[in-house]
Amino acid sequence: MRVENSFIPVTGVGEATERRLWQQGITHWDQFDSSVVGSTIGDRVESYIEMAKPRLAEGDSTFFDETFPGRSHWRLYETFRDAACFLDIETTGLDFDRNDVTVVSIHGNDRTTTLVHGDDLTRDRLLEELAAVSLVVTFNGKRFDIPFLEAAFDISIDLPHLDLMYPCRRIGLHGGLKGIEQTLGIDRGHDDISGRDAVRLWHKYERRNDISALETLIEYNRDDTVNLVSLADIVTDRLHESVFDEVLDGQQDRLIE
Repeated sequence: MRVENSFIPVTGVGEATERRLWQQGITHWDQFDSSVVGSTIGDRVESYIEMAKPRLAEGDSTFFDETFPGRSHWRLYETFRDAACFLDIETTGLDFDRNDVTVVSIHGNDRTTTLVHGDDLTRDRLLEELAAVSLVVTFNGKRFDIPFLEAAFDISIDLPHLDLMYPCRRIGLHGGLKGIEQTLGIDRGHDDISGRDAVRLWHKYERRNDISALETLIEYNRDDTVNLVSLADIVTDRLHESVFDEVLDGQQDRLIE
């Protein structure tokens, strides 16, 4: 689903009203007919569309992040997928103040960049990697990855953010990333490594200069980011089917009857 299919950013338009519009064949901004919702809401929708179209043309993902309800941020994914980055971090623990970020992988446009503590993982390099990003995609990143990076590097990552943990829950996928991957049949190269193993690998590298341990840690971290692409595709497709396609299928069934 693209943002142009959505009307819920408009004040007074909830999911029920939006479904009614879709059922009337109004599935895109260009098809909007104010007579379906009345003049007051109709004027609001037309005003929103007039404001949103140039923002979309400019690739202004922040505008849509701010106007769409939080539970519907998954709808931004298809529109801004090509300028999205898939991000995951590893740390020495869970405490923002006491522990360190060890590696950060950022994946986008079929390229993965991994930054390593003590080497190229710096404040400036992080900001450089995120400079052209329209959408950050993580799993549990709102509670962990993003605030950890902000605390560790004294930065503000004020970008539109799709945390896949929440849309996963909407379609009945609970638990951690690796368990969900297994449920969906998404393969990874190091499925026998856990978060605790990632800490152990880092300490092994740091204390013994074990390059093999670092390489394994990097591969594990990179798997997380690359697999986020598959997860985002699957989850947003399923939500699209349940939110959008089911309405259109129901409309088609009624026409056949």
